[in-house]
Amino acid sequence: MLKNWNPAEVPPKDEVKERLKQARAKLYELQMKIKEHKLPVLVLFEGWGASGKGSAIGKVIKNIDPRFFKVATMSAPTEDDLRRPFLYRYMKQIPETGKFTFLDGGWMEDTTKECLEGNLEGEAYEKRIDSIRRFERQLTDNGYLLLKFFMQIDQKEQTSRMNRLLAQEDTSWRVSDFDKWQNEHYKKCRKVFNRYLNDTNVPASPWYIIDAENRRWAELQILELMISGIETAIKNSSRSVPILQNVFPMAKTPKLKDVELEGKVLTDEEYKEQLKKLQKKLGEMHNRLYRKRIPVIITYEGWDAAGKGGNIRRITEALDPRGFEVHPIASPEPHEKARHYLWRFWTRLPKDGHIAIFDRTWYGRVMVERLEGFCSENDWQRAYNEMNEFEKELSDWGAVIIKFWVQIDKDTQLARFTDRQNNPEKQWKITDEDWRNREKWDLYEEAVDEMLQKTSTEFAPWYILESVDKKYARIKALKIVIEQLEKVLD
Repeated sequence: MLKNWNPAEVPPKDEVKERLKQARAKLYELQMKIKEHKLPVLVLFEGWGASGKGSAIGKVIKNIDPRFFKVATMSAPTEDDLRRPFLYRYMKQIPETGKFTFLDGGWMEDTTKECLEGNLEGEAYEKRIDSIRRFERQLTDNGYLLLKFFMQIDQKEQTSRMNRLLAQEDTSWRVSDFDKWQNEHYKKCRKVFNRYLNDTNVPASPWYIIDAENRRWAELQILELMISGIETAIKNSSRSVPILQNVFPMAKTPKLKDVELEGKVLTDEEYKEQLKKLQKKLGEMHNRLYRKRIPVIITYEGWDAAGKGGNIRRITEALDPRGFEVHPIASPEPHEKARHYLWRFWTRLPKDGHIAIFDRTWYGRVMVERLEGFCSENDWQRAYNEMNEFEKELSDWGAVIIKFWVQIDKDTQLARFTDRQNNPEKQWKITDEDWRNREKWDLYEEAVDEMLQKTSTEFAPWYILESVDKKYARIKALKIVIEQLEKVLD
């Protein structure tokens, strides 16, 4: 893109001045429409060192109510960031519906810098690009407007600006060592930038190359492109998004009606003996996981009263409490509901070497949200592929992903519901919603079967825990966790 890029002729000063006045007023007007249409807008500024990214953001935000935007300067990743998936720190920054987030630097800067340092090449680079494309597509598919600006200046202009900044004590800090290196190796950097821009330039989130040599002209280009993008996004806000075909290899998973529950029992003696042995082994493995910095994500879904809580407790009893966290997932809070539905799971991911256990998960999208009408049919149909992509991102990061469906039959659930309702110490566990969900058992079973078939991938397969006998399910879960951890540790 940069190789063949030719800047448009800069209009006369008077024309620029008049168009700026109109564009500033229009953006101010559009911010209320963004709020009304619940449109989240993520604006990414990338470009050469000293190209004016910060000052351009400063000019744009003067036209927006400060309650409606956030600016994030994406400096070098922290130690904590480096222990998470690459896109973690960017997913954290996405705006709520009806608001703007402006990023000063982002995933392009990090990626191209790694390339220039020789740390990201070949297959690793291609994987990163695939990851970024999926990330950007998921944002736009879920209603985000993603605007990507690259601030372009030539080597001569960059040299001049850096010299002016370095000449003043109060501004010299704005020129980093990497900026100086970039200026000295301008052609090499342009080649890497050009490759990245071409690889990530797609119709839903194209790159806009901004001629940044004239600052007022740069501001006008940005404002007019923002206005055009916002108006188009508002017009398209009710459109359905195409459902993508799954591209990941799948693992075979039975339908629930074919799961044999009879005979899956343990005596108290067998249970106690195996529990002690398995918990001891898991505890020893936890230390090795931390030393080798392997992240682990264990998820639980299942019928109400199936025994998820007790199953989780038998796993956590074996772990160092400093190295795991259990996330009970309820209905999303308002600030969570106002973002991409996976945001609240991205922000709960463990550091490498740690374990995250989810009691209910992102699969609520294709079960309760689907059946209760909390999202559109297009939303939940699209979610199967999005969740596979999310888990592929985690797998590529190096995470072990273990997904459990805790299975019981209808009669067992009724007996447990009745016991809870009649026992004062357990009544807090049963709600009217549990009884309502039970009335939809057949619909839920159909939804669960579809979920299992469409999201049991080779890198994140589903494991079914037969839990009519809770003791049997707990021992089976421990065995599966240990088996999967042994694969990565050995």
